[in-house]
Amino acid sequence: MEYLAKEYTWDPGGGFPLSTDSMVLADFVKLPKNARVLDLGSGCGTLGLLLCAKEKSCTVTGVELDSAAHDAALRNIARNGLADRLSSICADLRSMPPDSFRICVSNPPYFSGGARHSRTPIARQEDTCTPADLFAAAARSLCFGGDFFLVHKPDRLAQLCFEASSAGLEPKRLRLVRHRPGSPISLILLSCRRGGKPGLQIEELTLYLEDGAPTEDCKRIYHFP
Repeated sequence: MEYLAKEYTWDPGGGFPLSTDSMVLADFVKLPKNARVLDLGSGCGTLGLLLCAKEKSCTVTGVELDSAAHDAALRNIARNGLADRLSSICADLRSMPPDSFRICVSNPPYFSGGARHSRTPIARQEDTCTPADLFAAAARSLCFGGDFFLVHKPDRLAQLCFEASSAGLEPKRLRLVRHRPGSPISLILLSCRRGGKPGLQIEELTLYLEDGAPTEDCKRIYHFP
């Protein structure tokens, strides 16, 4: 994790800090060699940095509507010397060219209502990026056989699977994330394939033991010694 560990920065006015969501999603993503990756709603570039560290041959294009988050991403890209592998485009994710990417990823807005955050209202709310918009954008941008990976809240699973199927993306893997053994599911990780056949693999991930110590999976994800 040389990029994040050594030089990752976050602009409080333009994105979110490094989070469990990004870490578990980056671990969940399967990256073929030389994969062209599209990060839908890329924020300040956190996920792109993680994926560039995970697979040295991949290239990542981030698309982000919020200009402050996009500017923070450009600074992170420059600071980490990744201009040849990681880019950020300030645009609507629905505007990306079709059939252009092998992998799509997203850590999207989770909330469809409620109070807005004063600094990051677009990033936290679905106003400009509904699940239907997200899956349609992924399906359009992926080549046939390409995979879409995202992280979300467990109470949205049925809706996510419906929107995936409606967009021509077949759910293939589901990972349930718990903080401790027996605790409620806190996050879900879902991968869907454009043109995929039916068949869903279900996995579980627990981050901490009962005493609060990290599990072996947690150590791997966070690169603990």
